[in-house]
Amino acid sequence: FLKGLRQLCDEKGFLLILDEVQCGLGRTGELFAYQHYGIEPDIMTLAKPLAGGMPIGVTLAKERIASFFEPGNHASTFGGNPVVCSAALAFLKVVEEEGLVEGAREKGEYFREELEKLREAFSFIKEIRGKGLMIGLELTFPGKGIVEECREGGLLINCTAENVLRFLPPLIVEKKDIDEAVKILRDVMS
Repeated sequence: FLKGLRQLCDEKGFLLILDEVQCGLGRTGELFAYQHYGIEPDIMTLAKPLAGGMPIGVTLAKERIASFFEPGNHASTFGGNPVVCSAALAFLKVVEEEGLVEGAREKGEYFREELEKLREAFSFIKEIRGKGLMIGLELTFPGKGIVEECREGGLLINCTAENVLRFLPPLIVEKKDIDEAVKILRDVMS
């Protein structure tokens, strides 16, 4: 889909803008989610994960787009906060030095393998999908009850599209944490 969209944008002279606020910065096992698909956006957005939850928003653009902006014609009342920018630089340093992107890929594969075992055990699990540490588990019924029981058991997840349990563990998640999450899910689903 994204390759076709990139091609269409190129043919029509449109800009391809990708929102990487949730899926970027290592979450999917690549620094940016678009890297899984062999394309590049013209403009990309990033936000809170970049500064560990501190208020930050970033718009990145290819040079041919960014060149339309001159100093002073694009500003923000909170733009350039030195504390937040320092937090963002520290985050990027930790991601690189501690191999968190590769870790997200490896731990995400492990998490999906464990969730697939649940799918084999419970016929109401329709599909497991996602990349890295951004995973969805689709149910054949609304997931609200499972979300509530998981929360009571110590596992914080949410449900999107009414029947997809969404898992977004932190990039520093350990395999033992994944094992505990899967155990709670298994207990709730039994």
